[in-house]
Amino acid sequence: MTAERSRTVADSVSAAAGGGSAPPALRPRGRAAPAGTVSGRSAVAAIAAAGSLTAVRPDLRVEKTLLRRGSARLGAMDEVGRGALAGPVSVGVVVVTERIGRVPQGLRDSKLLSPAAREAMAGPVRRWVGEWAVGHASAAEIDAIGIIAALRRAGRRALAQLSAPVDAVLLDGSHDYLTEPAQPELFERAAEPVDPWMPSVHVKVKADLTCAAVAGASVLAKTTRDALMTGLAVSFPAYGWLENKGYGTAEHLAALDRYGPCEHHRRSWRLTGAAQSATVGRGGG
Repeated sequence: MTAERSRTVADSVSAAAGGGSAPPALRPRGRAAPAGTVSGRSAVAAIAAAGSLTAVRPDLRVEKTLLRRGSARLGAMDEVGRGALAGPVSVGVVVVTERIGRVPQGLRDSKLLSPAAREAMAGPVRRWVGEWAVGHASAAEIDAIGIIAALRRAGRRALAQLSAPVDAVLLDGSHDYLTEPAQPELFERAAEPVDPWMPSVHVKVKADLTCAAVAGASVLAKTTRDALMTGLAVSFPAYGWLENKGYGTAEHLAALDRYGPCEHHRRSWRLTGAAQSATVGRGGG
């Protein structure tokens, strides 16, 4: 796929839909969160920002703009588990066509919903889109090929489960991880063959926040991955996966220090030590 096929739609689609300028790109997420403290002022600002985000109501303006540009079947995608220390990275996809109905009430990016709200929303999202899938890449695959190639593998597995190919993909973020790079990227130790059926890929920063179909994909990916981690927790109770779903909470890190990693941990990552603070997250993307 040429570079021209993969492009950012934050400005052009927003203008076509009557919106404002594109939001700034999110800071890239690395393998581990740095150690540090959060000041009281920063904490208050973070809480205020989170409250304002929950008021944002995603819509279908971007998706419908892409449909008008010639896509009969649009795949809206989002990933979860990228920052976890254990378990797979998972990519959800929902299919958007001109027949899509009204956005389910209360739909938000999965990170803005409580676990109970996410579970309650999954059913309405499945009925709303009709066709969806979630692909996974295991911790062992992440160790073997790197996180970006693992995201690509999980995303392509999700697309391969659909009843028919999509014409285009709307991907959350600023980086097209679905398209095979011309050269291997940093930390990407193996490349997969280029698939001729790959659709054109459009990336949009914060699409999970503003695009309803991407938010739906995030909910289905998150609930599917959470169920998988809950199942694994039965065989590996020491790590607290029922609560943390593989993310680096203080309790999870303490268990790693005491028992060491298991087969479902990402062993190529820095898993133990004081530098891996609880700021890694408690269930984010």
